[in-house]
Amino acid sequence: MKYLLALLAWAMPVVAWLSNTGVFGPTNGAISNRYPTLIVAAGYAFAIWGPIFVLDVVYGTRQCLDRSNDAALQRIRPPTAAAFALTSSWMIVFSLQWFWLALAIIWLSLACMLGAAWQVSHTAQHARGPWWQWLPLSLHAGWISLAAFLNVAQVIVAFHLLPVSNMLPWTLLLFALAALLVLTVIVRLRGNPWYTLAVLWGLVGVFVKQHASGLDGAATAAAVAMALAAAVALLSLWHLLRPLAPTKRTGS
Repeated sequence: MKYLLALLAWAMPVVAWLSNTGVFGPTNGAISNRYPTLIVAAGYAFAIWGPIFVLDVVYGTRQCLDRSNDAALQRIRPPTAAAFALTSSWMIVFSLQWFWLALAIIWLSLACMLGAAWQVSHTAQHARGPWWQWLPLSLHAGWISLAAFLNVAQVIVAFHLLPVSNMLPWTLLLFALAALLVLTVIVRLRGNPWYTLAVLWGLVGVFVKQHASGLDGAATAAAVAMALAAAVALLSLWHLLRPLAPTKRTGS
């Protein structure tokens, strides 16, 4: 499993490069511009995939070289491998514009990555795992926590499932669902700063994009994005700064 995981980690930046050169079809940016929404982030925000892929490669390579037979590391390999494989698959499928399949893939990827991030954030006695496990998985999970909702919005617009001339009502519902997800995860991950950083990066990107957008409701969407960013930052800080409950000892 560990060698497969390393291969899947290295595959993601390769597939991303091929996708950005148009090998599979229109680039993600071109498709995003074709189906504008009130929850999409500014183009620069997607550059976060660069550090994510680099860190995922570090994780994949480092765990491949590990000889400790650590049980915690072994437990997170299957969901992480699945998430990496799904991430590469999503880039191909989205470029092919198989939007429903892409939507299913990104949510499955999110579920796998959140599971891995949770496990690496809850090792023995409240300690987090090593940085080369904790940082990459948390950052990846944080970014796709928002990307999944962007994907939902793009499917809605692409297939006109809801009004595209007045997107604000259903966009606010997506913001509410996104808030429920990310705030719950931050609590469950005990304020994980790298998960939080990725979420904040995305929300600020949404603010920048919508603040300059001419779409109806964009100003409100920008304000909601910043309000959610503030809530995310405060909740994470509260969890990081409060003392952890002492671990109970067994026996006398």
